Amino acid sequence: MFRLFYFAPNSKKMAFDINAVIDAALNEDIVDYHGKIPTGDHSALACISADSAVNARLLCKAEGIIAGVELAEMICQRVDSKMEFKKLLNDGVSIKPGDVAFTLHGDAKSLLRAERVLLNFMQRMSGIATLTSQYVKAIEGTNAKILDTRKTTPTLRYFEKWAVRIGGGHNHRQGLYDMIMLKDNHIDFCGGIEKAILAVEAYQQKTGLQLPVEVETRNLNEVEQVLKVGKVTRIMFDNFSPDLMREAVALVNYSFETEASGGINLHTVRSYAETGVDYISVGALTHSAGSLDLSLKAY
Repeated sequence: MFRLFYFAPNSKKMAFDINAVIDAALNEDIVDYHGKIPTGDHSALACISADSAVNARLLCKAEGIIAGVELAEMICQRVDSKMEFKKLLNDGVSIKPGDVAFTLHGDAKSLLRAERVLLNFMQRMSGIATLTSQYVKAIEGTNAKILDTRKTTPTLRYFEKWAVRIGGGHNHRQGLYDMIMLKDNHIDFCGGIEKAILAVEAYQQKTGLQLPVEVETRNLNEVEQVLKVGKVTRIMFDNFSPDLMREAVALVNYSFETEASGGINLHTVRSYAETGVDYISVGALTHSAGSLDLSLKAY
């Protein structure tokens, strides 16, 4: 079984079973979970003859960054191991209308079964990679890095964060397990910044964990509170203006990593990057990216 692996900060290697997700996506098309209709692609079964070999190509119909080519090959192999996949473009390259990412040769019914699943993944991933690339280009020449967030489609986070990397961005934490992040509710529920940070320190000592710790701050006063306590990896400035963030970055003075977050868009991202902040997290990379227009055509 094919698996991809990612590494979470300061944690053991985690395995993600891509085949399980591919199978679920394929079954969504051919399985009636109410059990009233026989399983199958009845459109293809009705009009495509057995052992009908055809050729198809992935046609790009918009400008952007292609993503999901590697995944498309996995999907095709999962559907039919005899399908011939010829890659013409690598993930992460710029595309324009008329470009061909790959060609396929194989059983017509297999191609039709794989078609919509690979297009759905590729169009979504390419849209995310394209938007990420725009943010990365917008801050060229600064030291800041663009991060994604956990604002992802349930069960598809792995693929969406993969697309962010293809677009030149960086991944924030994968989930709640690989980083301790004290947001406003954690701090308020715990009784303040100092209590929350000390509670985290005690918890890590008790459990033997050594996870990175990030604290969200809402104003300069809270930044000063974090600096007084220390014991963290990164300080997040939430919904700061660029001018206020410049003050906050100077206040931290490289003692800890810094991150900008909250309402940052393509028009404002450079002004934040120029404050000297280390990271800029942008939820829009995954929650607001459109899909790139691609199609699978016979030839």
